[in-house]
Amino acid sequence: MTRLFNAYVMVDWSAAQAAKTGKDSVWIGVLKRDIRFRPSFESWNPPTRAEAEAKLRDVLADLRRRNERALIGFDFNLGYPRGLGTALQLKDPSWAGVWAFLAANVVDKKDNTNNRFAVAAKMNRLMTDQPWPFWGCPPKDAQRWLTPTKPPETAPEGLPVYRHAEAATHAAGRALAKPAWQLMGAGSVGGQVIVGIPAVRRLREELGDKAAVWPFTTGWKELTDTDLEGKEAVLAEVYPSLIPSKPEGTEAPDLAQVRALCEHFYKLDEAGKLGPLFAAPKDASEDLVRDVETEEGWILGA
Repeated sequence: MTRLFNAYVMVDWSAAQAAKTGKDSVWIGVLKRDIRFRPSFESWNPPTRAEAEAKLRDVLADLRRRNERALIGFDFNLGYPRGLGTALQLKDPSWAGVWAFLAANVVDKKDNTNNRFAVAAKMNRLMTDQPWPFWGCPPKDAQRWLTPTKPPETAPEGLPVYRHAEAATHAAGRALAKPAWQLMGAGSVGGQVIVGIPAVRRLREELGDKAAVWPFTTGWKELTDTDLEGKEAVLAEVYPSLIPSKPEGTEAPDLAQVRALCEHFYKLDEAGKLGPLFAAPKDASEDLVRDVETEEGWILGA
């Protein structure tokens, strides 16, 4: 039996507007084997996204020296509901085009100040010329195309509120993920998506052909060691609420979540059960597979 990965890196992202540690900040957890091949966990709580990106580069550089491959999970959507790229009238309406659009528009400074609300307002203007589908901002950031509270409409015609992945978790009763359109509020992920995707894109560009982005560049299929030959990292979307976690001692809840995710994927890989987790359900329709592979992405383990 061949393990797919040597290390499991889980990232709890944050859209905080100022340097911040502790609750609702960035947490990075890494589980890898020590010199005696025993699993060893370590974590970091960088105060800014810029420092978090630097730490991820350091982690990957260390793994590269050891000739080890990593699964890197991010706790935010790597894609939007199908139709977003078309609604934005992008030349490339796929996930890659949306990633490029965000990278060109998001300004995320070293002190964590960022323009995510302005970017969301611009996207609303381009799609509907109304304050939707994106919503949720501080009163000072409200404007014609973005409101602090949920608008009467949440998506233009033909653009779903949820991706297939969220719909699947809801149907299974496993978790109630928030839509990417909601930028603020308890459990919301929209802000993290806007500032997070450009960070993942930078990481992918630095790694070049050494990185795979599941399921966009790998296909929505079971992954084998042969599929990952020559790869240093597989970048994937994870959802901490799918895995039970309990803080140990004085451990912060966010830290407990990234540790639980690392341990979960490590155990699956040790048992030879991680590869099949990357595959589409057996009853997935051709339309569903196309949406997931070209636009929406999927949650690993959903």
